[in-house]
Amino acid sequence: MTGGLHKMKPINEAAVTFLSRSANEGFARTAAACFAAQLDPTLDEVNDIKTAVSEAVTNCIVHAYPDRLGKVSMRLRLFEDNTLEIQVKDWGVGIADVEQARQPLYTTGTEERSGMGFTIMESFMDAVKVRSTPGKGTVVTLRRRVSRRMGAPV
Repeated sequence: MTGGLHKMKPINEAAVTFLSRSANEGFARTAAACFAAQLDPTLDEVNDIKTAVSEAVTNCIVHAYPDRLGKVSMRLRLFEDNTLEIQVKDWGVGIADVEQARQPLYTTGTEERSGMGFTIMESFMDAVKVRSTPGKGTVVTLRRRVSRRMGAPV
């Protein structure tokens, strides 16, 4: 499993890189939804995917680069079993304690933030993997298997 959570070879993939500006959170959500559309997901599945991507990208914008702009990359992959894998990567400050950061209500932000980002990602995705190195950045990999609807293309 190189870099992701899935063992199969992807049937399609795409990647985008953007600056850590809050305006790009909406771009990332939309790009993920458009890419996932190939699987003919339900509206609920699309909304779940968009919400999880929003949380992952917002973490990069708010926490990875607290005092400067930086780059965020998003890699999207589709697999034959109708699984969508989305990898959101930054080269920011990193997370010192990933397990603590994944706890509900934990936040490093001084402003009013909920500290629910990872909890939300975990509730909407089948799997969430977080790798981080302080001073070098973080990679969040989200995975969701989309239900096959009757008449959906294979």
